[in-house]
Amino acid sequence: MDIQRESMEYDVVIVGAGPAGLATSIKLKQINPDLNVCILEKGSEVGAHILSGNVFETRALDELIPNWKEKNAPIKTKVKKEKFLFLSKKNSLSWPTWLLPNVQKNHKNYIISLANLCRWLSTQAEDLGVEIFPGFAASNIIYDDEKKIVGVQTGDMGIDKDGNHKDSFEPGLNIFAKVTVLSEGCRGHLGKEVISKFKLNENKSPQQYGIGFKEIWEIPEDQHDEGMVMHTAGWPLDNSTYGGSFCYHAEKNQVYIGYVIGLDYQNPYLSPYDEFQRFKTHPVISKIFKNGKRISYGARALIEGGLQSLPTMHMPGALIIGCDAGTLNMPKIKGSHTAMKSGMIAAETINDFITKKTPLSEYENRFKKSWVYNELYKARNVKPSFQWSLIPAIIFTGIDQIFFRGYLPFTLKHAHADHETLMPANKAQQIEYPKYDGELTFDKTSS
Repeated sequence: MDIQRESMEYDVVIVGAGPAGLATSIKLKQINPDLNVCILEKGSEVGAHILSGNVFETRALDELIPNWKEKNAPIKTKVKKEKFLFLSKKNSLSWPTWLLPNVQKNHKNYIISLANLCRWLSTQAEDLGVEIFPGFAASNIIYDDEKKIVGVQTGDMGIDKDGNHKDSFEPGLNIFAKVTVLSEGCRGHLGKEVISKFKLNENKSPQQYGIGFKEIWEIPEDQHDEGMVMHTAGWPLDNSTYGGSFCYHAEKNQVYIGYVIGLDYQNPYLSPYDEFQRFKTHPVISKIFKNGKRISYGARALIEGGLQSLPTMHMPGALIIGCDAGTLNMPKIKGSHTAMKSGMIAAETINDFITKKTPLSEYENRFKKSWVYNELYKARNVKPSFQWSLIPAIIFTGIDQIFFRGYLPFTLKHAHADHETLMPANKAQQIEYPKYDGELTFDKTSS
């Protein structure tokens, strides 16, 4: 049966209230206050689906809201110290930070809660007249007869597990717009749909993904070192598996600890979650959390392909930006500032499209002239070099980043999609993971 749906019309509809979507909306209203802009956010509130704990580079925010300090942005804890450790099972080797490539240094950055930053950005957007609708997920894209994107449909509510309408059924809304912006984050289902439908990844390297686990701990004051940023490589992963950890000492005796593993690992018995739990038992790491308390936890997919895997980001009636497209700078383990900048460029392009009939394809030209493109270009060879294993990749990255500053005269490709690297289970070695103790390590169901 045909469902009668209410509809709303805007100049611009943005899917996702993360850093990219919020920056797009703010920039749009700064350029042209007359534009009608709305954001759909599937979380119950802005920031609900943002995994807290982040080292933030302010470059894009400095451009977007230069007086963010006066506006009391939740960006307070400056990075004061850095460590980079190579771990063996029981020991660690500290790598001199002056030997780290600039791309991996964090001076002038801040340890923040990204969820709190997004909440603050949402108030800045609403003050400019942006309408934000939390709790509304965009479930479908609306196309016209010419296959142009003309908006999105929000999800129906009140459906049982078999797909039948319950008494509480409420149909979703049709939200029409002159331009739709997809900023759902990594592996957004609408982003995947348009990339496939419009062949936006033609002649691109296969996209690469990682999974990141994060926990927030409160620890005793004498174990806390506010402003400390530490990264590790090595144990518990073998040399052929891409991954490593981060540990950020934030304010209020809180520590953000996490582990990222590339999904191109070979052994099907490898459990990324259990590798993270095992990592915490290393003597250097476990002492940080002695007598501490885990207060929050979560996991998130990361998009790691970089420049080689970046799809075409425009299509009829829409743009795809931020981590939905793949603007994360993997060597930095940072994507918020690049996502925000991609949204700001999108806003400029959209305004010209609406007011001057400039084609949306101009987005690609502006993106390629921006600092975000240059940043991704210089970082492009780091992730694919890890197909050679850890030590050769580190040596190559040192040559690439320190001596050539990312401007080597060639670009490495990603040879495979992640799943293609997985070996058959009967040829793989089983992994025995230690039991959880409920104090430092925890089972999946309690996480």
